[in-house]
Amino acid sequence: MFRNFIYLKTQADCVWVERNEIDLTFSEFLKNNNICLDGGMGTDLQRLGLKPGENPEKWNITHPEIIIDIHRQYFEAGSNVVCANTFGANLFKFDAEELDAVIKAALENAKAARNSCGSCENKFIALDIGPTGKMLKPLGDLDFEDAVAVFAETVKLGVKYGADLVYIETMNDAYETKAALLAAKENCDLPVIVTNAYGDDGKLMTGASPAAMAALLEGMGADAIGANCSFGPKKLTGVVEELLEYSSVPVVFKPNAGLPKLIDSKTVFDVGAEEFAEDVAALVKKGVRVFGGCCGTTPEYIKALISKTDGLAPVPVTDKNLTVVSSYTHAVAFGGAPVLIGERINPTGKKLFKQALLNNDMDYILAEGIKQQEKGVHILDVNVGMPGIDEVKMLENTVLELQSVCDLPLQTDTSNINAMEAALRRYNGKAMINSVNGKEESIKAVFPLMKKYGGVAVALTLDDNGIPDTVSGRVDIAKKILIAAESYGISKKDIIFDTLAMTISADSSAATVTLEALERIRKELGCHTSLGISNVSFGLPNRDAVNSTFFALALSKGLSAAIMNPYSADMMKVYYSYNALAGLDENCGEYIAAAESFTVAAEPVAVKKSAAEPEIASNLQQSIIKGFKDKAAEYTGELLKSIPYLDIVNNEIIPALDKVGIGFENKTLYLPQLLMSAEAAKSAFEKIKEFTTVSGSAPAAKGCVVIATVKGDIHDIGKNIVKLLLSNYGFNVIDLGKDVPCRAVVDVVIEHNAHLAGLSALMTTTVPAMEETIKLLRKEAPFCKVVVGGAVLTYDYAMKIGADKYAKDAMETVRYAEEVIGNQ
Repeated sequence: MFRNFIYLKTQADCVWVERNEIDLTFSEFLKNNNICLDGGMGTDLQRLGLKPGENPEKWNITHPEIIIDIHRQYFEAGSNVVCANTFGANLFKFDAEELDAVIKAALENAKAARNSCGSCENKFIALDIGPTGKMLKPLGDLDFEDAVAVFAETVKLGVKYGADLVYIETMNDAYETKAALLAAKENCDLPVIVTNAYGDDGKLMTGASPAAMAALLEGMGADAIGANCSFGPKKLTGVVEELLEYSSVPVVFKPNAGLPKLIDSKTVFDVGAEEFAEDVAALVKKGVRVFGGCCGTTPEYIKALISKTDGLAPVPVTDKNLTVVSSYTHAVAFGGAPVLIGERINPTGKKLFKQALLNNDMDYILAEGIKQQEKGVHILDVNVGMPGIDEVKMLENTVLELQSVCDLPLQTDTSNINAMEAALRRYNGKAMINSVNGKEESIKAVFPLMKKYGGVAVALTLDDNGIPDTVSGRVDIAKKILIAAESYGISKKDIIFDTLAMTISADSSAATVTLEALERIRKELGCHTSLGISNVSFGLPNRDAVNSTFFALALSKGLSAAIMNPYSADMMKVYYSYNALAGLDENCGEYIAAAESFTVAAEPVAVKKSAAEPEIASNLQQSIIKGFKDKAAEYTGELLKSIPYLDIVNNEIIPALDKVGIGFENKTLYLPQLLMSAEAAKSAFEKIKEFTTVSGSAPAAKGCVVIATVKGDIHDIGKNIVKLLLSNYGFNVIDLGKDVPCRAVVDVVIEHNAHLAGLSALMTTTVPAMEETIKLLRKEAPFCKVVVGGAVLTYDYAMKIGADKYAKDAMETVRYAEEVIGNQ
């Protein structure tokens, strides 16, 4: 019923009126309607004869009649949007000429299907963009800009051949998602919807929560965001509910028909059409506005979904009015407990930090970030501006390096607009931007960058006339900045005002003006606030006492965030005490946990160190755990002067890797930390290899493991992670790469007498190739155990296709390798 009506909000009430029979754009239709997408093209093609390892996108050219018929069936079942068969169409899979032909044919096929349905009204065609199958630096070898360029070529061809919208889907890494969305925004003006593939922990493979993705994607201007693939509707309900809580744009849900199973040599999914439709419809009632099916769903599923949702009025999309920044793992929201922003990555007044910048000593800078995180800050301010360095290059590099070892959101702190853009473009998340002010020059420079890349700006209450001496003067500048932000399409929720703490040694009323302006902005304008606390005490003795008291006063006036020194015990006492007193610390739990650090011993206790080696060993383990590659190599070199290399491996490197691996398995650490630790261990092993090569005492490998991504699958992220970890644990790994024929795997296993083979597949269409490889191994190399992994696999499915072990992640593969051949 409601699919043919428009929702209008009037002063009197919310009413439904019949829609004029005119063609609407996708964006217009999205505003007032529930939208139904299509089902799983890949599994449809598999059902219709796509062979193991065969390229699905080439069917646009070789089997256009089948592709057209699939699209037609979805339109007739009730889909408003069908995705052109372009999921894997990119320059990593096709050359430029082939890519042009494939995308042209794909969109022509979708248009032909639409035209065959009679009326084309409210039927749209999406350019479908899936992941490249590669991991971006620093975790992989694909540069961010190269990823943007690859996606851009696909987007340009989609525009050229008439797509109505861009659909970016099944992304399991926040950084690659950003690259794809940026490519779309820079190369077309079509609507863009983005959905990610979340794991069973409710996060992306690289650790991002739904809230973090909502912040990133909404900030960059995605028209709708959501979740697809991975599991059936029930298992993804928590993910969708979190997206609905944080997103101020329409939420998309396109789950699988449950999990795949092998029955009578055929892949089937364990959630039927009726159950699927009921589960998705339940979330449409909660606010999902765009919905469909992924792997295993067919026109039958879409027809059932339409029958369950056709009478449901669209739930209005509301602005959640949340001020949020994010890293590649999590979001930090303003408005609850005060947010602490660590101030120590800044050369002002810090001789050692200045020298580290001049020497490009990144380990010193990274250690400063890690130490502040350990002290409890929520965001790191990053300022590297000083004479004698290239600030554009240094800020970009510092942001990248910090994000490789630390998962806190970052505040880019610079007045250099080129440095700001370089950092924002490469930043993995929604950054805090320090700063903009009331000067026209500043507004015109900062707000366009903020609109393009997303972010929350710290707005300083100063303008061309300087910093007002009065409260009203600073409030007026704040109002001016909000009006300017609105003209750029930037909401006030993404502006945090800094009313500028001035030194009281120069003006005794400075603190009072700052605090009163802060309070008025918080109450009258409804905006969040931030202050650089330590400025207030400049020139005074015992600055911590002044700073902490000023901090307490500011908190009582509604301060949302503070740029502060987390090493100050006085400041941290105020923070934890305030939260406990303001009802922001349940059962005073955080205060009690932090109280021990508040106690200062009457007399310092001297600690005797018996030898240098234990200290260096501890440093080596910490360097590996934190992901400091250069330091790990340095400490290993020192230890090799006095300790046998096998002792270093067994007593230092492997225990550090085990500690990180256990954290990863327990979901207290995520893939980026695991990989950066593995890279640090790799640098330590390389130092040992140099030593043993010279001494002629190179260690023997534990055993041989052959790994490959199966025929037809170009996604080798998981395999590459397994390779890195197995190598670090001492195995001889033979990596055959991606898209590997069955015969090639078996031949190499036999040649090297490998007792373990690892096979990876990301796509449902390539799992049959995995089964064929296992069958051939069983026939010709029965001595070889087989471990399998990949997003589309389950334990039951792995057992049905003949595998010995299903590994849900890379660490489980390492554990199995240790079990099978580790002690040979």
